[in-house]
Amino acid sequence: MTTPKMDPKLLDSIIMKMLSTVDGSKDEVFRIGEQSRQQYESLVEELKQIKQQVNEVIDFGDKLEVHTRHARNRLSEVSRNFNKFSEEEIREAYEKAHNLQVELTMIQQREKQLRERRDDLERRLLSLQDVIERSETLVSQITVVLNYLNQDLRQVGVLLEDAQAKQDFGLRIIEAQEEERKRVSREIHDGPAQMLANVMMRSELIERIFRDRGTEEGFKEIRSLRQNVRNALYEVRRIIYDLRPMALDDLGLIPTLRKYLNTIEEYDGKTKITFQCLGDTESERIASQFEVALFRLAQEAVTNSLKHSEAEEISVKVEVTKDFVTLIIKDDGKGFDMKDVKTNKNKSFGLLGMKERVDLLEGKMTIDSKIGLGTFIMIRVPLTLQNKIVK
Repeated sequence: MTTPKMDPKLLDSIIMKMLSTVDGSKDEVFRIGEQSRQQYESLVEELKQIKQQVNEVIDFGDKLEVHTRHARNRLSEVSRNFNKFSEEEIREAYEKAHNLQVELTMIQQREKQLRERRDDLERRLLSLQDVIERSETLVSQITVVLNYLNQDLRQVGVLLEDAQAKQDFGLRIIEAQEEERKRVSREIHDGPAQMLANVMMRSELIERIFRDRGTEEGFKEIRSLRQNVRNALYEVRRIIYDLRPMALDDLGLIPTLRKYLNTIEEYDGKTKITFQCLGDTESERIASQFEVALFRLAQEAVTNSLKHSEAEEISVKVEVTKDFVTLIIKDDGKGFDMKDVKTNKNKSFGLLGMKERVDLLEGKMTIDSKIGLGTFIMIRVPLTLQNKIVK
């Protein structure tokens, strides 16, 4: 029994409709995320003002409570020695104690309202944080789907000759998508999620800093907290951008990598990053899958070095020959013990991910690092697999 073949034109039409639907969903989710970020920033600013008002009300209430206590003591003295004081003095003592007590009650009520507002804002910030994280995850997942639809499925009708081929191809897509989700999840966990968790913990300390160290230290902490929020937002946007640099399709690996390294060097501001391409690699174009994979490998290696090595200089070198692409990343940082990579996999997700990519390309990766002597990574990928892909 033969399996009926699907008309390639019909399949392409279905894919185009899927692209339109998925792209519209991505835009909508992205708008939700942007709106949530804007609201988050607004609430952070309001929370800062509320906490300042709480501190001011507490200080004023403490002083007012002292005056009220003195007024009550004065009123008790007048009451005990009623015959010694004039009617005017008695009335004055009573009115003063009464007015101060009323004012103290109002201040305490105001403090309660401000505290309730502060708690409500903190709960809303946690909720918005969850919305932002969910929207970013969805955008990442949808982007992965769009990439596969755009890159691999437009001509899928030609490739899928029978039902078994279609099933195998779908399974490969799902597997690759899950791997990309894992990578994005790791980046979010190690970057924005950690930063936002730190923001929440530090925000809880600001009130205590205002009280214990004074206004100047409090505002200093708030400015630092604001910078942390900005850094977290930058990391989220960077992750979205990093899912697929569009310049790869238009310019190729070398110009895109050079631009990326220049941008990273400028943003970091502390580490010098040098780039060198050997031979006439500017005009050489290899298969899109290879360009993306090699870009990701260089990106992961440089990111790991910036995060963990404390290097003063990172050098990246690329050489494209007829049969091989060689990628070398070297830094002069603090290095690490190679035994830790083998025994503690939880701390080497980046290197494991790089090795997985290199294995998929049928290449080899060499890592040499010693504590205090920096890290050297060489990746060599044969272009024989590229010829199979092209064919």
